[in-house]
Formats: sequence, structure tokens, C-alpha cells
Amino acid sequence: MSPSPQEERAISATAARNSLYSLVKLVEEEGRTTVITKHKVRALLAPLDRFPAARKTDAFPAHVLSSAQKDLGDLVTLAAQGKPQVLLRNTTPVAVLLPADPASSALSSDTAAHPGAATAGGAVNSQGNQDRSSAPRRLATLGDAIGSVLTDGPAGGALFGLPGLDAATGGLQPGRLTLVAAAPNVGGSLLGLAAARQTALVDRHTVLYAASGPNRDDIFRRIISAETGGDYPRLKQGRLTAQEQQVARQLVQAGDLLMIDDGTNLRAEDIAETAPHMEGLALVVVDRLQAAHSARLPLSGERLPDASQVLAGLARTLHVPVLAVVDSDDPTLLALLDADVVVTLTATADLGNVQVTVTERDFGTIGSAYLQPDLIHARFLDAGTGPIDRAHSPAGPGLSPATGGTGTAALELAEAALPYTSGGQQGIPAALTHELAAWRTAVAGGDQEALKEILPSLLQAAATVAAMPDTHEGHRLAAALRPYGTPAPADTAASAGQAAVASAPVHVPADSGQAQGDGAEDEEDGGDWLKPGDEEDEPEGHVFPALKILKDAVSRSKMHPIPVIRKEERDSGPWPLISEHMDGEPRWVHPDITATRVPYIRANGKRVRRDQIDVPDSFGEGVLCLIDRNGSFPSACSGVPLAPNKLLHTGPLDAYDKTKAGIYLIGIPEWTRTDMPHPLGRIIDRPDEDGRVWVTTPHVKQLEKLVREKHLGAMPTIYDSWTGKYNESLFKPFYEATRKARTELVQVGGDPYKAYKTRLSIALRLLWPKRPSQRSPFWRPDWRMSMVAEASVRHWSVAFRAVEEGHRLLALRNVDAAVFWAPDGTAPSTYRIGTGFGEVKAKFVPAGEMIPEGDD
Repeated sequence: MSPSPQEERAISATAARNSLYSLVKLVEEEGRTTVITKHKVRALLAPLDRFPAARKTDAFPAHVLSSAQKDLGDLVTLAAQGKPQVLLRNTTPVAVLLPADPASSALSSDTAAHPGAATAGGAVNSQGNQDRSSAPRRLATLGDAIGSVLTDGPAGGALFGLPGLDAATGGLQPGRLTLVAAAPNVGGSLLGLAAARQTALVDRHTVLYAASGPNRDDIFRRIISAETGGDYPRLKQGRLTAQEQQVARQLVQAGDLLMIDDGTNLRAEDIAETAPHMEGLALVVVDRLQAAHSARLPLSGERLPDASQVLAGLARTLHVPVLAVVDSDDPTLLALLDADVVVTLTATADLGNVQVTVTERDFGTIGSAYLQPDLIHARFLDAGTGPIDRAHSPAGPGLSPATGGTGTAALELAEAALPYTSGGQQGIPAALTHELAAWRTAVAGGDQEALKEILPSLLQAAATVAAMPDTHEGHRLAAALRPYGTPAPADTAASAGQAAVASAPVHVPADSGQAQGDGAEDEEDGGDWLKPGDEEDEPEGHVFPALKILKDAVSRSKMHPIPVIRKEERDSGPWPLISEHMDGEPRWVHPDITATRVPYIRANGKRVRRDQIDVPDSFGEGVLCLIDRNGSFPSACSGVPLAPNKLLHTGPLDAYDKTKAGIYLIGIPEWTRTDMPHPLGRIIDRPDEDGRVWVTTPHVKQLEKLVREKHLGAMPTIYDSWTGKYNESLFKPFYEATRKARTELVQVGGDPYKAYKTRLSIALRLLWPKRPSQRSPFWRPDWRMSMVAEASVRHWSVAFRAVEEGHRLLALRNVDAAVFWAPDGTAPSTYRIGTGFGEVKAKFVPAGEMIPEGDD
């Protein structure tokens, strides 16, 4: 077989494995094929046009790229035997492995069935799975992306036709899935219709409107009502005025650009199959995704996460914006849908306005706007870019430049920031963008205290900019910052009571005690937060009676545990020796990276700090792989080593006794590695005057294992101990019930899943309530800290195995969060991806971006 111009080389399976992602990119962008050899067999890595039937992923074996890279040798052998192997990026087919030599191909020739498909070595048989040609993928190179960012004009995405909202979103960008999230009766569907009207009727581009709920007659009446200002209730009765009839006739003439699919049993897969055959498609609208399950609506209930992934793949494959409306603003559901952008509509106390918040995945809030509902005419009207009206702003005139600015200055800075916080303009550092977004949120809420807190860190971020962009927007932003004078250093601001956010780069663990009074709470610093009444059993019929289950598990133990230490005993013996620091949480960052704590305002208005990680150039190309462990504490309950009865003073020990559990005073073992935190985590930060620390049984067992595996030289000396009979099964029934409930409720989401998580957390915190006034069926600090320590040990151990396999750990925080450097864009294989206990969620973000909050 003579090579075509696109078939330039043959490489070994080993070389292909190392460069698989690059080879697939050449397949997608240039149609280039590559012959891959393994001993005496050869396979052809080819574009899908060579084998169109491969676009049906259920027809042939399919493998995501990360798995295909590991098993490439086996896949080459199978392909050479005439068994095509489809390669996927997420769920989208991107390339196929075919036999390279006709003699080895068991496929029959059927080019007549696929006139556009060339044979790949051997001929290709569609096997009846490909009944029509598919539109080619449209991909953007890095050069395209850079060119888009550097252009002065808009990015060219579809618009809503509402200036304030378009400014806040930056438009609907090609290749992205945007969710419009709104509770029923707020009007979410009308935003989908607004984008369709603007794109088809004003901009004259083709729109696919997939209607799962409303039918085509409903949509047509809404369009006439919105375009003419006619009453929608009257139009539903079929009564049109002469003007409305004229508009209807005009719409019929333009109707070839707005295509409506309101067929029964509409699935995301149906939309994905239809869209590629629409010439000039500029926008896909899906109205709507229904949160509640309905047997007659495939786009509902527990099927929504899978549908969302299909729609996201459609957006990427066709490089068009996909806008889906979901009839819920529940954060748990929205997290499961995992869209690129979420536009959330929230009703306000002022019935004349609806607040719109725009958030971007892995970035947070990027903009906001206010819309005026005009529901009788089936539309929204523009109400500006948020409550930044100069005459009526809640910020009021009481702010001075020293504490946040005059009312006019604060509002002007908020308005000048919008082009950058919305993503419409580039050219300022990410840190300054974050601060400006926080400033806009505080101004919108009239929160003067938040403005005072934000100002010092905002000015510090602005001080790092040598010159603002030489554009109208850049000049306006510079002018808006001018009334605030020269940015004050962090120490000056702090001494003046400004409580500047600690946003300077650090090369120390993020929990080093810095900026503790800045009014921005660390995400992991949850405190006790128990309140009176939490100790009472859940009512009958509760979705997850966690406290009942935990009490029952303890009471049924054959060890006859003592759940409560009497108050008169709590000030002596082992109990004063136990502290929260015995959890052993790592709270560590790699010494070669820069970790910054940056301010962030949650959707509920709470001001917190998040991590932002920058890596040196020496690390090479890659992205941050964020690992989020599911249910670390309840998962640890599957086997917590503890003493169910009283702890007795057993004093110094020559060696750890495996029949006992409790607390131990040990020397801190030497740990010289810089690629992993100390196995004892933050326990080592608070030694006594002799350099010793108290630990629980999970950490003693961990040290023994590390000595056994030659990672530590010797076990540390045990200088003192309080122990009881060893047991691992005390919380096992609680773990089993928790795991079963999670499996069911994580799919349901919404309020049931929230209630499950809340009661689960309360039950485990009640093991050791901090406030003396808090009632509880338990008071066992050693149980609580053993459980948390077990979670920390498991977290550390899995990360350590990944490092031992060659992965680079950047940060290990809390008991559930880890950050790895991923040159190939894949998570370490030591982690199991999934939603169950013992499994993790993995996300990927560029270095320098704020690390998003975990969703579990």
C-alpha cells in the first residue's frame, strides 16, 4: 500500500503511545493517518471519514484516549486483525484504528454504501450502522484561540439580544454548553427563546430549537407575542390582531432559519444526530431539561447528567453554542450537569426585576445583570448590568475613597470592571479580575463592609499592572481606580485595620497562619457549627436518619462501648491531651510552586478564600488535575481503629501493641522527601517542648507500614500512651447505611441529597461537640479524632502511591483535596473515578486559575 500525502510515516507502538494525543490531533485537524507497527502487525490510525460507521460508538469497541494510551499495543493487534477500535475524547469519537494491510483485514468492501469514505488498507463495511453522512468536525487551533483573544471585536458568538445580559456573559461562545437555570415560573425558557429570536430573526443564522415540554405552537405564539407586544394569553386562544397576523406572515417567510423539533420522546442523542445535518447552524437551544423525573420525558430526572454530557459533546464537535434551559436552580443538580457556563435567574424582592448571575466552570462568578420580566408578552426586557443605578444604589453615598469610595466612585469602578469580569475584554492579570468581580458583587449588594475588606487586596493586585490595556475599556478602568490613590502595602493596610486579603505569593503551606483576620474564611475551616436541637433524632420518615443509625450501630456492638465520658472525668486522664490538630490533615503545597490564597464570594454571599497555584516553567506543559475524594469521613468509618471502652494509662511502650488502640505520645520521625508532605501532616506543627506529639492509632499504623516498606528508617519511640481494646468495626454499620443512601440520593440530588449530607455531618460532629452547652448522645474525642485521622491517612496514602508511580503532587489539602500536575491531561491511575465512596471526581484547570470548590 503506497502512502498518501497524509500517510507520511510508520512508527512503533511505543512511540505512538508516547505521542498519541498529538497524533490524534493531526487526525482531527489535517486528516493525517499514521501507520503503527507492533512486531509484524500494522494498524492505521485514521480519521473517521475513513470509516464513518465508527461515529456510532455502540457499534464497535470504543476507548477514551487515556485508556487507549495504556492499552495501545493490544488495540493495534486487534485492529490489525480487522477489528476496528474507536478512540474517544470524553464521549465523542475522534479517530479510529483500522487494519493497515489488506491481507489482514477481515472487513468487506462497501464503498458504495459510503461514497465519501476511502478504504483504510482493507475496505470498510458500515454494517448498516451509517445511513447518512455526517458534518465534519470544526476545530480551533491554538492560533485560532489566540487570534480570537487578541481581536478588538466581539468573539462572534450568539447573543440574547439583551445588552446587559450579553455584556455579563460575553455572548454564547461556540463550543460551549451554557445552562439557563431558573426555578419554575421565573422565566428561564424565555431566555432560550430570546437567544433563538435574536440569532434567527435578527442576525439571520440557523437555529435548532429542541422543545422538550413546549410544542411548536407554544413557541410560535411566544415569538409573536414577544415580537409584537401582543398578550400571550390572548394569542393562546388563537385571536390575533391585524398587526400580529402581518408579523406572523413575516415570520413564516423567515421561518427556514428557526427549526423546531418538538417530537415525542426527544433525547439528547436525537438532538446530537440532527444538528450535524443543518447547514450553517449557529445555535442549538434545548427547552428544557426537567429536574423532576417524568416517564414520558427522556430529558428529565436522573437522566439529565448523561444528557448534559451529550449536549456538551455536541457543542464541542460542531463548534456551536448549545443553550439548555433547566427548570431548577439547585446547586447540587447544576454541579452534576457540569456545564461550561451557568446563567442563573433568581427572583428578587422587587417583583419588577430578576437577578441574573453568570458563573463559569472552574472560575466562579464572572458577571451579573438584572432583567425586567415582561411575562405577559413572553419576554424579558433589559434592566441594566446590576443594581448600579447612581441615584438609587444601595451602596449609598456613605463610602469614602479611604474605605471603599464615594457612592459615585464605587459604582463607576464596578461599571468599568464589567468588560473584564465578563470576559469580554482581556489584558489584566487574573488576580485583578478576581478582585474586580468581588467588588462588583459587593457593590451590587450594597455591602460596605465587604468593600472595605476588598479594597486593599484590589489595590495590591492593581499595583502589579505596569499599564492598563490601551483601549477605551482599559482607560476607563484606570480612571476609575485613580480616586483610590496609590495601593497600600499589605502590612500598612493591615495595621490600619483594613484587613487586607493575603494575596501575595507564598512558598509555604497555605495554612501557615497568615491573614487569619481578613474576614475571608478558609473553605476548610468549618468550625463546629452545631446548634441546639441537632442532638435530637431525625423525625420519622426522614430521608437519612444519620444520628439514629449511628446510635444504633454503637448500641449494638458486642464490645459494650461507652459513648459518653462523664463530665467530671473530662478534665483529667487522656481527654485534655486530645486536640483537633491530631487529625493529621496535610495542608501542604510543593516547595517549588507558588500557592496564593485569593478572595472569593460564594453565591450565598459568604466571603471565603480559595487556592490559586502557579507552577514554574521547568514543570513543562500540563494542567492542574484536581482530585476531590467522595465522602472522606463516612468512607473512613468502614474501618476506624479505636477503643470502644475507656482508655487506660499504659505509659511508655517498647513497641506498638496491635491488640490496643488509643492515643500515643511519640517522637516526630524524620522525613526528608520534598515531593510529599510529612506522613503526620499538621500534627508536627505543634510539638511539645521535647519535640514530641500525640497521635491516634491510624497514624501509628501508617508509620509502621512506612517502616515495613522501607520509606522510614525506624518506628519512633512511644513515650506515653492511653489505650483500650482494639476494634475496627464500631462504625461499620453506619458506613454501610451511609454508602447505600448515598448511592441512591446522589442521583436524585436536590433537597433530599442536601438533607442527607447535613444530617451525616451533624451525626459525626456530635461524636465530640466542642461547646459545653451542646447536648449530644456522644462525647468521645478519641473516636472523632481517630475517624478523621483515618480519613487523613487514606488520603495521604493514595497520593503517595501516585507519587511513587511517577506523578507530581502539587498540593495535598484537608482530607479530600489533592492537586497533581498532569502533562497528559489524565488523573493518576491510583484513583478510581466515580461518585461512590472510595472514588474521586477529577477536574482539570490551567495553572494560575482559581481552584474551584469541591461539590461533595
